[in-house]
Order: sequence, then C-alpha cells, then structure tokens
Amino acid sequence: MFYDYLVIGFYFVLMLLIGFAFSRMASKSTSDYFRGGGRMLWWMVGSTAFMSQFSAITFTGAAGKAYMDGFAIVGVYIGNTFAFLCGWAYFAHRFRQMRVDTPTEAIKGRFGPKNEMFFSWALIVFSFANAGVWLNALGVFTSAVFDADIDYTIIAIGLTVLFVSALSGAWGVAASDFVQTLVVAVVSIACAVVALVKVGGPVNMVDNFPGGFLIGPNMNFPLILFGTFICFLPKQIITVMNLHDSFRFLNAKDSFNARKASLLAMILMGFGTIIWFIPPWVAASLYPDATAGYTQLGSKAVDAIYLEFVRNAMPIGTVGLLIAALFAASMSSMDSALNKNAGIFVRSIYQPFLAKKQIQKSDKQLLRVSKIVSVLSGLLIIATALYFSSLKKLSLFELMMSVSTIIQVPMMVPLAVGIFVKKTPNWAPWATIAVGFFVSWFVTNIFTADVFAEMLGIAQLTKRESIDMDIILTVAGHVFITSGFFWATSLFYKEANEENKVEREQFFKNLETPYYADDQQSEFDRQQRDKLGKMVLIMGLAVLLMVLIPNPLWGKITFVCCSIIILIIGFLLKKSAKTNSTKV
Repeated sequence: MFYDYLVIGFYFVLMLLIGFAFSRMASKSTSDYFRGGGRMLWWMVGSTAFMSQFSAITFTGAAGKAYMDGFAIVGVYIGNTFAFLCGWAYFAHRFRQMRVDTPTEAIKGRFGPKNEMFFSWALIVFSFANAGVWLNALGVFTSAVFDADIDYTIIAIGLTVLFVSALSGAWGVAASDFVQTLVVAVVSIACAVVALVKVGGPVNMVDNFPGGFLIGPNMNFPLILFGTFICFLPKQIITVMNLHDSFRFLNAKDSFNARKASLLAMILMGFGTIIWFIPPWVAASLYPDATAGYTQLGSKAVDAIYLEFVRNAMPIGTVGLLIAALFAASMSSMDSALNKNAGIFVRSIYQPFLAKKQIQKSDKQLLRVSKIVSVLSGLLIIATALYFSSLKKLSLFELMMSVSTIIQVPMMVPLAVGIFVKKTPNWAPWATIAVGFFVSWFVTNIFTADVFAEMLGIAQLTKRESIDMDIILTVAGHVFITSGFFWATSLFYKEANEENKVEREQFFKNLETPYYADDQQSEFDRQQRDKLGKMVLIMGLAVLLMVLIPNPLWGKITFVCCSIIILIIGFLLKKSAKTNSTKV
C-alpha cells in the first residue's frame, strides 16, 4: 500500500505543477480564465471534451453495471461516441463560430437576455448536482481503497480540485485534462491486456460470462435492451451537443481545430468504450464473489469491482495509478464545472447587475471575482456530493441515469433543438423545460415501466428490465413530447413581439461564418506544446521509476511499456514546440 500512496502523492504534485505552470496564461483577462482566450490547439480541446464526458462513474457505477449485465453498458458510451461524431460533422465548429466566452452568452444571442438570466441560474444549480454525482463516485471508490470515511474523502478530493481550477482557470483545466487522458489511457490499456491474458482471450471472456455476455442475466425481453440502445443515441446528442455544453469547443483557436477536437474525442470515446469494460467483464467469471469484501458500501459494493480486479490481477503500484486515473476523471468533470460556473455567473449575472446599478469594474477586478466564485462553487459541489453519499439505496449508475434522464434532458432540449428551430416566442425555452419536468414526473410516478408492461400483457418485469424500461419511456417522452412541444411553439412566433430579433439574426449569421486564428496564435501554440511537453515527460519518468517497485518481471515490463508511450508523446510535444518557434 506504501507504493500506492507514493504514486497518488506524486500525481497530486504533478496536478499542482500544472496549475502553477498555466496560471500566468489565465491571469491576463476573464476571457483567458473562462476559455483560454479561444487559443487552444485541437488536442487540448479534444482531451477536455473527452474527459468532461468521462468521469469516475466509468470506473465505478458503469464498471459495476458491466460486471452485472455484460455488454449492455456499451450502449451508453456508443451514444457518447455518436454525439462526438455529430459534433465533428455539424456542431463543433459552429459552436466555436458563436464568438462568445461563455455558453450563456450564446443563449443570450439565441433567446434574449431574460432567458439568459433564467438559464444562468438553472444551469449553475444543475452543474452542482452533476458534479456532485461525479465527486460522490470518486469518494465511494477511494474510501473503499483506503478504508477511509467517505465524507472526509469527498472533502479532501474536492478541495484539491478546487485549488487547481481556481488558480489557473480554463488553461489549467485543459492542460490537466490532457495529462489525465494519458493516465486514463495507460491504466485502461494495461488492465485490459492483463485481463484478457488471465481469462485466456476475448472468446473465453464472452463464453464464461455468467448469464450470457450480450444480453446478460435477468433480461427476459432482449427487445428492451435494443430499445435502450436506440434511445441513448438521441439522448446523448441532446445532452452533449447543445448551447450549454458548447463550452467544450469555445476554447479552440479556430473552426478547424474545433472540428478536429470533436473527432479526437470521438476516437478516444469509441476506443475506450471497449477497453474500459474488459476488466469487469473478465472479473464476472474470475471473481464471482468479488463484492463480498465491500459490504460497507451497501448496494454500491458492486461499484468497487474495478478496484477488486486491480488488487487481484495487477502488479503492485497499479492501484495507485488507478486511483490517479479516477482522480483524473472526476477532477476533469469538476474543474470544468467550476470554470464554467464562474464564467456564467460573472458574465450573465454579475455584470448585468453592475450595469443595472451603473457600477464600473475593470476586467482585472472581474477576474478576481471569477476566482472567488470558483471557490464558492467548489464548496457547494462538495456539499452536494456529501448529500448523494447518504443515498445508500441507489447504485452510482442508477443515480447518474436518474440525474441525466429526469433533469438534464428536459433542460437541454431547447438548447439543442433551438439551434435548428430558429423562430420561437420568448417563453418557449422555460415553457419547454416545464413540460419536460412534467414528462419526467409522469413517467416516474404514473406511466411507469410496470404500468406499460401491464398494458402489453406482460405479467412481471425484472428489476433490471424495469430500470431500462423507465429509461426508454423517459427518453422517448422527451424526444417526442418535450422536443415536439418546443418545435410547436414556433407556430406562436410573432415577429412584431420579438425583442431579440437583431441579436438572434446575428447569432445565426455567426454560427455559419468560419472563425480563423489571428497572427499572434503561433506563440500560444508554442507555449502549449512546450509546457505540456515538460509535464508529460515528468509523468513518463515517474512511471518509469515504478519498475523499482518489487514486482514480477511481467509487472516491471508493464510499467516500462506504459512509460515509453508517455515519454514518446512528451518528446514529440517538446520537439513540435521548437519547430513551431522557428516558424514565428
């Protein structure tokens, strides 16, 4: 366990170094702090887009779902992959072309200042819930590793994330996300290879999975599984490609880099979709009683299956790397939420308030306010995670899906569909959300999975079938009823009553006008490559030092291979920085 603590300790030091290294780049203006001044290269933006959609849920709740139900979990992540494909094809470059610093400024352009204020408060509150789920997932896992109190674990991790985000803003978020992507990739690939070797190959993994690999146990009606997969495709487009989540691509230096960033996120998500779940799929046959040692987690015991696999199958020190990867996943989600909340509050709530009071503040003063807001947001997210940790009856996967389908989808429908339906009355967004919440409530309490099954003459659904059918009914309700309602509001649009016509027309004009980087971009490119190259080389050397840990030969070879991959990437970044400087 000593070596695991050492690995985790070094990881935290590296994150702090990244925060300090990029703090100057975020200290010039609020635009730099909120979105890196819109000067980031595609591989930084792409890794942030990928990591913001990836969280500790993947190694906890989703891994537990894979362990219990087999291949079914892949449907969720294929939905993410498909959403990023749509981003490359249509959304990503248009989001960059909106020419805004925060997502709520885009909402203002499309729907007007009143809706901007409404969404500002609503989205801040929602982000607390979402980031709280992610932080709680990390707390569950980490407390199981170290046999520590989950509440203290959540507080300690939350404060660390808060420090990095508040110090270096969007630059620190994107830089740490890139390094964290490497950590996640290294751990995932190493665990997947070892898992396949131990089970005797992918054929044995599939054949030995209890209850059937493709369908899994407790599923009498496979059509439900297919319906869930189909529903995840539109759901993930709505929740990933909308005006609120456009923040992922506002950082890109130009339209072309935004598209490439979405393509990178798609490739990473598609590749990871299979790699991440090989260890829990293998563990289902190798360690059928694995959850017995985590009774303190209650119904969430299955969420510790990835940890159990690493403890049993991987060389000493890998638990530390896994925890570092989990920190990486949750930190990326939480620091993005903190940075985004600061931008939304300062630009869409605080500045309009100052304007109303006729108070003038410099950009430097607003930057200080942004950092204070980041700190306060972090504390509120920690409080939310502590509340979620008290909900012992819900598994992490069920908690994530509940927040996503019941709350997130209704809020994002007008922000996604509004990109295509151009003329709607001022009341359309909030009225659509109200309809969406009613749909969620109706499916949860009235038109439940059991009621639907009874209508079809099905006597009884299993618990798993019930959960999946609830997801199908909720998503279908939002796709057809909530989205349909928003579209139908265009029938009530009257040009004479629109107060935001000029701004709306400019918004859609910007949306279709390519954005090109200016002649100062080369120096920013060089700094990104140089600073990140150094950080990646440091991480690669640290992984190489793990060969000194007393492990069998195959364990040492595993760490050598991982370090070589990381060192090559760091070397290429440093080399490209020098090449870029000769062109300036």
